[in-house]
Amino acid sequence: MNKETLIEVHNRIKPFIHKTPVLSSSLINEMVGADIVFKCENFQKMGAFKMRGAANAILSLSKEERQRGVVTHSSGNFAQAVSLAAQKLNVKAYIVMPENAPQVKKDGVKTYQGEIIECESTPQAREATANRIKEEKGASFLHPSNQDEVIYGNSTAAMELLDEHPNLDVILTPVGGGGLIAGTALAAHYFSDNCKVIGGEPMEADDAYRSLFSGKIETNNSFHTVADGLRTHLGDRNFPIIQKYVDKIIRVEEDEIINAMQLIWERMKIIIEPSCAVPFAALLKNKQEFKNKKIGIILSGGNVDVKNLPF
Repeated sequence: MNKETLIEVHNRIKPFIHKTPVLSSSLINEMVGADIVFKCENFQKMGAFKMRGAANAILSLSKEERQRGVVTHSSGNFAQAVSLAAQKLNVKAYIVMPENAPQVKKDGVKTYQGEIIECESTPQAREATANRIKEEKGASFLHPSNQDEVIYGNSTAAMELLDEHPNLDVILTPVGGGGLIAGTALAAHYFSDNCKVIGGEPMEADDAYRSLFSGKIETNNSFHTVADGLRTHLGDRNFPIIQKYVDKIIRVEEDEIINAMQLIWERMKIIIEPSCAVPFAALLKNKQEFKNKKIGIILSGGNVDVKNLPF
């Protein structure tokens, strides 16, 4: 794994992704006392950074593998990303989704012609169902966060951000399955001099925070967080990268997530989903630590059910 690998990945997926805008708000800068730029992956195709990893994972398959299709399990954004990337590359996509996944996300998958297979809302049921389809159809399994090709694809968001703002002190991302923060950490390592990467995580699903302390992958017993995209745990491919290159993880309470989300909606006039507000909530919670620094935040996605907002 080296710098050239990531440049190749970026060039490979460019035709299939948007180069998303970087926005800032002088009002938010004043509130925090720092210089903040937001990499708006909520404007990515299908509405989240996941398009980057999904496109790279499918493009990395052989012609024969593509003909047999792909399968993944996801409660939403990766499901839509795989469906859209597969549709663009004429590959059949089987999407295992928990039965309680938001309807807006199921509708998104259908729009991109992904075939939904519903299962119980547990990680075990998701994996078992995806394995069954992999066996039956010969489809290639794509992991939402714990697969090298996905992690490398995800790194391209921070690569673009650092290309525009090379002198950032810190990049903040949310932490769910670990695919975005691992990719971001690789990008910061290879494309910046000394930019730190810090994660934001809900108190109610703080497995990554605990994993960094214990040195092994921890899981969650509770998933009572509004940040529905962050209810997953780290994997054996991304955890070593996180251990090596991520500075730390800051935990935030539910009301802090909701307030941060509302602030971005109101001040920046853009739609972000709750998971996306978590790193911004971490910044607001620790203003002193970030004072006078140049900070990048990856706004991971904007697929939100507008009929069911937390504020």
